[in-house]
Amino acid sequence: MRRPVTLIALTALAVTGCGDSGSPTAGPSTVPSSSIPVTDDPSAAATTPTDTPTDTPSATPSGPPASKPPASTAGCVDQKLQALTLREKAAQLIMTGIGSTGMTSAQRAVVQQQKSGSVFLIGNSGSLAHTRTAMAAVNTAATLKGIRPLIAADQEGGQIQRLKGSGFDRIPAATVQGTWSSSKLTAQAQQWGSQLKEAGVNVDLAPVADVVPSSLKSQNAPIGQLDREYGDTPEEAGQGVRAFVQGMRNAGIATSVKHFPGLGRVRGNTDFSSGVVDNVTVRGDADLQSFADGIKAGTSMVMISTVTYTRIDPKNRAVFSPTVIQGMVRDDLGWRGVVITDDVGAAAEVAAVPAGDRATRFVAAGGDIVINAKAGLTAEMVAALVAKAQQDKSFAAQLTSSVRRVLTLKQDHGLVSCG
Repeated sequence: MRRPVTLIALTALAVTGCGDSGSPTAGPSTVPSSSIPVTDDPSAAATTPTDTPTDTPSATPSGPPASKPPASTAGCVDQKLQALTLREKAAQLIMTGIGSTGMTSAQRAVVQQQKSGSVFLIGNSGSLAHTRTAMAAVNTAATLKGIRPLIAADQEGGQIQRLKGSGFDRIPAATVQGTWSSSKLTAQAQQWGSQLKEAGVNVDLAPVADVVPSSLKSQNAPIGQLDREYGDTPEEAGQGVRAFVQGMRNAGIATSVKHFPGLGRVRGNTDFSSGVVDNVTVRGDADLQSFADGIKAGTSMVMISTVTYTRIDPKNRAVFSPTVIQGMVRDDLGWRGVVITDDVGAAAEVAAVPAGDRATRFVAAGGDIVINAKAGLTAEMVAALVAKAQQDKSFAAQLTSSVRRVLTLKQDHGLVSCG
């Protein structure tokens, strides 16, 4: 039986308000989403919602104060916002997929020309030392006006561990991590995060906060079949999520709880299938508590799934839904930080949606960073964001607010230099 979760006052990171060009270059064909197992083979590859929540998980993020950011931080972000052109702002919202062993020539051209605000690593890496050298090249290619890129990897454990060459611990699956004490998991996550930091990676696109009912585990392709869940109840999942986030925070690594509002009740994997739906989850669902727990623990981002939740917003996939992003994440959970997509570059679920629309619809719904597995789509996405901002003042304001949130996150992690 599901237990209701009582709505309480929320405390969150507050962010103050402020004031595609080029031809696409062929990118990787590998689908790098966090829901795809990896092998040891190196070659493997805004409208305000009108519905009202009933019961909502509580979330009280720890970390920086919930009022305004420090004057120095706000001033630095303001300085950078004023220095960026519209096109450069748009590029800050795209996370471009690159090879984990280093950029290909095509990927390097995209990152250099588009100045992607973030990159994420595809495939299996080499050693920690090699990764560090490769990530230094990424910083050189992507740094713009004193703003360095977010460099992200899927480092969950088990079948989903991108970086596992010499120098990286082999991380057990979340189902194993979930059997540990919170103190042990926090300590281990801090160690794994320290390895990422040493390798030049500053974001772990983890942990999975999805709750997979035990009765559905064998049928749940994206999570249960890959042992990615911390438990089959919100309490078990939340305990693992909190401990993992805290450990990564201790190591100075940004995290992203995923895949809101949950992939635990679906059967299809959106990387390979389209039309994946959840006909069970509702707004204020008890299973959302693990996401609230991740926010309370101090996660840096909340990742949105590409599934359609028929009992929440039957007309839009979650990544394009103002009800999900603005209504549930920002209003119900009180989250004021960065909201990021699951992959919308190579995923089969969104293949029929024009690439530019994938970016503009997400930002219009209240989101910030677009994960794009196909580097060659970056220019198209940036161009679409620019064009819509030029035509729509309201969207332009949303875009600027999104960039502000991204720059604030970067500033918090030492990736913004202000003179």
